[in-house]
Amino acid sequence: MSNQEAKPDIPPQHQEHQPGSEAAMQPKPEAEMKNYRGSAKLKGKVAIVTGGDSGIGRAVAIGFAKEGANVVIAYLDEHEDAKETQRHVEAAGRECVLLAGDVGDAEFCRQVADTAISAFGRLDILVNNAAQQYPQQSIENISEEQLLKTFRINVFSMFFLVKAALPHMKPGARIINTTSVTAYRGSSHLLDYSSTKGAIVAFTRSLSQQLIQRGILVNAVAPGPVWTPLIPSSFPEKAIEHFGEKAPLGRPGQPDEIAPSYIFLASDDASYMAGQVLHPNGGEVVNA
Repeated sequence: MSNQEAKPDIPPQHQEHQPGSEAAMQPKPEAEMKNYRGSAKLKGKVAIVTGGDSGIGRAVAIGFAKEGANVVIAYLDEHEDAKETQRHVEAAGRECVLLAGDVGDAEFCRQVADTAISAFGRLDILVNNAAQQYPQQSIENISEEQLLKTFRINVFSMFFLVKAALPHMKPGARIINTTSVTAYRGSSHLLDYSSTKGAIVAFTRSLSQQLIQRGILVNAVAPGPVWTPLIPSSFPEKAIEHFGEKAPLGRPGQPDEIAPSYIFLASDDASYMAGQVLHPNGGEVVNA
């Protein structure tokens, strides 16, 4: 068995701060795309990846770089993680610009898009990936503050970033949104989070219809359970030991198992894909 085929040994752990630090995780997620070999599918392209400091976002940023793209990473405040991602992007021979801020703020989203243009002169790919989640066992425990925060980070940010990016995007550009398996099967303890992920599916399909005549293709990826910093920063310490065991493959996914879906959707290989959702979820069959 390869490391990715075996169930990882995940000890109990918890982080108090969301969206969490990859540097503090044990074991570290496999997000460095070590076995991925690029073939210039994104040569000369420029991508924005939100939440690109760690987890799926890190793997996507590194994968894009290995395919020839320069990357702008927007992240909250995980500076150590972001610099590590930048190191890997630069090791792949590409440039990486880091921007720390809140994607739930429209002005910051405009700054992210403007930075891509000022740094690289173009914008070809937007990956809306940043998200947060706050488990609650009952809807009665979800405060108005939590509800608004979850939707602001997970959904409103996508509206803000697309609006900021669109004036710079030309025919052939791609927008890729991160939704979740929870959008399709629900989650009793992630009611507001799963609701945002359902909204992202509708957003993806509707935006695709709106932009397809402009030659801009919009798609999404719906990962299943993936070992990222969001997990230990969301759930109780004891619950972490069994994370991902209910997936048909019996284990959580690793970020570098998810990133190829984004690379495909960003490349010319996906030239006939619009309004679709890919499902790297460990074997769970959902109504797509």
